Amino acid sequence: MKKLIFASALALAIPATAAETYMQAPAGEPEIITPDSTGFKFTDIKVNPTTPVKDQNKSGTCWSFSGTSFLEEDLLRKGKPELDLSEMFTVRHCYIDKAKKYIRTNGKINFAQGGGFPDVFYVVDTYGVVPEEAYDGLNYGEKKHSHYEMAEALEAYLNVILKNPNKKLSTAWLPGFIGILDAYLGPEPESFTYNGKTYTPKSFAAELGLNGDDYIGITSYTHHPFYKPFALEIADNWMWKECMNVPMEDMKAIVDNALDKGFTVAWAADVSEGGFKWKKGYAVLPEPKTGEDLEGSELSRWVKLSDKDREDATFDIKGPVKEKEVTQESRQTTFDNYETTDDHGMVIVGYAKDQEGNRYYKVKNSWDTNQIYDGYFYVSEPYFLEKTLDVFVNKEAIPANIAKKIGL
Repeated sequence: MKKLIFASALALAIPATAAETYMQAPAGEPEIITPDSTGFKFTDIKVNPTTPVKDQNKSGTCWSFSGTSFLEEDLLRKGKPELDLSEMFTVRHCYIDKAKKYIRTNGKINFAQGGGFPDVFYVVDTYGVVPEEAYDGLNYGEKKHSHYEMAEALEAYLNVILKNPNKKLSTAWLPGFIGILDAYLGPEPESFTYNGKTYTPKSFAAELGLNGDDYIGITSYTHHPFYKPFALEIADNWMWKECMNVPMEDMKAIVDNALDKGFTVAWAADVSEGGFKWKKGYAVLPEPKTGEDLEGSELSRWVKLSDKDREDATFDIKGPVKEKEVTQESRQTTFDNYETTDDHGMVIVGYAKDQEGNRYYKVKNSWDTNQIYDGYFYVSEPYFLEKTLDVFVNKEAIPANIAKKIGL
C-alpha cells in the first residue's frame, strides 16, 4: 500500500513505493464540517464490535495498523477481552526479513515502509505478538510515530551493503541494520509481563489462539483464472503471498456474509480518487460527466491538485450522486491502467445506508479520530467494487457455496 501524505484540508497523493497514508495538521483555520454540511445522512444498519481507532501518524504502516486491528476484532468476536496489540513489533520484524530478501535479490524487490495484511499473519506465526504496552516502538523522542528519518536511513544503509565494497558480505551487515531499528523502535522484548503473567511473544500469541492459517485473502481480476490463488502484482507484496481469485460478485458476497456473521474485514484499496473525501466521511465513485477527460483520476495528475481542484475537475458532490456502473471488465481496466492503485489498508466493520437508500460499507481507519465520524467513514458499493485491491477474512466467513469452489 503506497504512501500518501494528507496536508491542508484533504489529501494530496504523493507517489512512492512506501505505501501509506500519513496525517498532518491542516494549515490555517480548520474547515468546519458537519454531517449536514456534506449532504450525506448515513444510518448504520450493522456495525460489528471494534477496538478503538488508532493513529499511524507519519508512518507508512497502515497495513500493520489495519491488520492488527483486524486480529484484535477477531479476538473480540471470539469472546476475548479487548486488547491493544503492538503494530511496531510486526513492523520491526518485517523490516528485518524484508532487508534479508532485498539483499538476496540484489535490490530487486521493493524495500519501503509499505506492506500487506499477510505480513501481519506471517509475524504472528513466525515471531509471535506482544501488547502495545510491551513494545510501542517510540524509542526516538517522539510521542507519535514518525518514520521519515528511520525509513530513509534503513534504505540508504542497505544500498551501501548492495554495493558490496568488501567484495563479500560481512557478518556485521545484518546486526548493523538491526541496530538502526533498535535505536528508533527499541530492541525486541524477549519476555514481558502482562496482567501479572510472564510471556514470550510466541507464548502470548499461542495463549490468544492466533493462527495466520485461519485467514484468507480474496481478490478479483481476470488476468488470472477464477477460483485459483495468485500473487497480486503490487510492489508491497514483497513476500509474494497469494490471494484467492474469485468473480467480483463473489468477493462482495464474501464481505457481506462476513459482516452479517459478526466478522470484520481487512480491506486494501485505492484512496487517491476524487470521490474519496476523508474529512467529509465518505468515498463515492460518481458517474463521469460526458466527454470528461478521465485521465484526471490518475495519480500522476491528482498529486498536483488541491482538494477543491479535484472536486471542480471531476464532480460537484453535494450528497448522494449517480455512481459508475462497475463491471468485472472496468475493474480490470482500472487496475491495468494504474487507475486503481495500492494505497491504503483499513478495516470494514459494518454497513449503512444514506438518505436515498444507497448501501455503504462502514470503514475504520488509522488516521486518528479528529474527523467527522471520529475516525470512521462510509464507502459506496461501486467504490468498493472498483477500488478494492484485496480483502482478508476469517475462513469461517466464506459462504459455503464459495468455500466449496475454492477448496475450503
